[in-house]
Amino acid sequence: MAETKEKSLSDEKPKPRVRPIVRLGIFLISHSFLVSIVCCTAGVLALFLLPVLAKNTYISENALMPGSASPMLSNQHVSDGNRLVKDLTNPNSKSSETGIESHKIIAQYMLDLGAEVSFHKFHPQMNQFHPLHFFSSPVSGKIQENYSCSSYGINTVGIIRAPRGDGKEAIVLVTPYNALKSGFGEALSLGIAYSVFSLLTQVTWLAKDIIWLVADSQYGEYAAVAAWLREYQTPKFSSLSTPNAEMCPDVNNLFELKGHSISGSKFSNSFRRAGTMAAALVLKVRDQNEQFEDTISIYAEASNGQMPNLDLINVVNYLAVHRQGLRVNVEKLWPLLNSSWLKSLGEIFESLAKVAKSLYPKWKFGIPATEYVEGTATLASSLYYQALGVPTGPHGAFRDYQVDAITLEISPKFSLDKVWRNDILLRGGRLIEGVIRSVNNLLEKFHQSFFLYLLTSPSKFVSVGVYMIAFALLIAPLPMVAASLYVDANSSSNCSKGDSSTPSAITDTDEHGIAIRSWSPTTSFMIWVLLSILSLLTLNSVLASPLACAKATQEKEWALVKSVTISSVFIGLGLMSVINFATAEIGALLMVPMCLLARPLKLDVRAGTLRSFCRLICNLVLGHIAFPPAAFFLLKGMLDGFGNANVGDFWMWVESLWAWNSATYLFIGMVQLPCWVLCVSILFHTC
Repeated sequence: MAETKEKSLSDEKPKPRVRPIVRLGIFLISHSFLVSIVCCTAGVLALFLLPVLAKNTYISENALMPGSASPMLSNQHVSDGNRLVKDLTNPNSKSSETGIESHKIIAQYMLDLGAEVSFHKFHPQMNQFHPLHFFSSPVSGKIQENYSCSSYGINTVGIIRAPRGDGKEAIVLVTPYNALKSGFGEALSLGIAYSVFSLLTQVTWLAKDIIWLVADSQYGEYAAVAAWLREYQTPKFSSLSTPNAEMCPDVNNLFELKGHSISGSKFSNSFRRAGTMAAALVLKVRDQNEQFEDTISIYAEASNGQMPNLDLINVVNYLAVHRQGLRVNVEKLWPLLNSSWLKSLGEIFESLAKVAKSLYPKWKFGIPATEYVEGTATLASSLYYQALGVPTGPHGAFRDYQVDAITLEISPKFSLDKVWRNDILLRGGRLIEGVIRSVNNLLEKFHQSFFLYLLTSPSKFVSVGVYMIAFALLIAPLPMVAASLYVDANSSSNCSKGDSSTPSAITDTDEHGIAIRSWSPTTSFMIWVLLSILSLLTLNSVLASPLACAKATQEKEWALVKSVTISSVFIGLGLMSVINFATAEIGALLMVPMCLLARPLKLDVRAGTLRSFCRLICNLVLGHIAFPPAAFFLLKGMLDGFGNANVGDFWMWVESLWAWNSATYLFIGMVQLPCWVLCVSILFHTC
């Protein structure tokens, strides 16, 4: 008996000790409902706290030294710019139907300064979508086949070689100009650029080449800049002559300049280049202004939410405010400025800040309610334009080649008569001079400051380390809820086909999203909806019939579908946050509540409790809001008014995303729309 007892004791082995991280995971999965409520609430609250947590901007790169030198732009340079403005606004310069006379005038002015001048002719190109375009540099598009003499665009390029440089770096100044429909504002922007250009031909401190690009904007400002950049970065080693040049006499006469006959002229028929681009500035002047003071608007968003280095914006903001007395503006969502609930929220945060300061005086938390409202409107605008994935100006073409660039739009407060014209020429020219001088001091590319940020004002920003907290809190419960659903459903489900067939049958939801160019956007949108519904019903009836499983299994089938849906949303949002955070953040706000609350409506109806009724209402509301066209109409109605919303606007917006190679297009078609369909299948599941 003693031997038996010893043997039983020897057979007993100590149980393996569960690691703390495993126990934590089990606890979170078992309490996934509570974790979801806490995380989602904290994520939304953190998003509204971002304007409060914004920090003041600062210049990270000491070499920039903005405002360290006195401006050299004088009234003589302003007079030179005024002469160009007068010549361009002269009716004789617009006598040609192709606007070539204006290009000749600009080129002649550049030649008189001793700059190297060339013309760049380009054709309008058809945009071609490529799903991985946002990971690499853009490729050349397809030139329209039926081009004519009037379909040519002509960019005028002037280059100043730096006396202290080695030709390896350059700074680009861009002024869009449409010779056929030019306003006085465009001519004035050329005058500002020319006054700076004339100064830079005389200075001795210049260490980087200066490129002045007068972009022909008759086919769009972005198209002209992008065409020149394609030729600059990926040369074709072809001459400027075109296949049908003999049929276009105006194009041949383009090179017959007065300066061309001068000995030592620096005009060239070939494409001229300088060094690697350190930065680029796009300068524009508005014809009219509704502000009460001279303002300058900064546009920084490029394709797929790319932003220039924050130091470039900081230099412009510092010089404009502290040196030239200009008010700096960034885009805002104006409807939010009059929002009563946002003002109430700002007042709550302001009151909490006062209480916190009374408890601990050194804690500087909170901002005034008015500043909070304005910061939230600016932050929402920054998120909106980054999420669109479409550049807000021609500067976006430079960001495709990893060149830091912004668009500056000057808005004078008075009519542009002679007195105020000289004032704008002087102040605008000195601003551009100061920015160029700061960039000229750089020994390397912009790298010290932030590339991932959101602006709440021209002088305040939220860094990536702060705004990612809100996103992380929103998506944190997704893997836990997916694991909890899978464990619960798998423990009582023995069906081998029901769960795998439903997702596979419903994920092909975007196969019929093909633009039919011969029909209107509204008709194309309705055809897409009908074909999608028909294909879903067909696939569901053939491949995903709930009769494939027993009734007991059907009751748990929706849980597995929900687990797969939540996992797909988590993966899709995580990948999208790397490509375009703003799209991922807005997508999380729309999709995470819908996915977490999704539950068959029949179960809530059978329960008959107040909780189930509230959940049913929430599911129906979220199901409508998260549908991509409905979300688009809701957002457009909030911004422009619901009376201006049209069914075809969504189709046109999606086509624009396709044309701009926006990653938001892939997110809608491959993540949001399929997961929305899966959630709808859960709501109407026959359990």
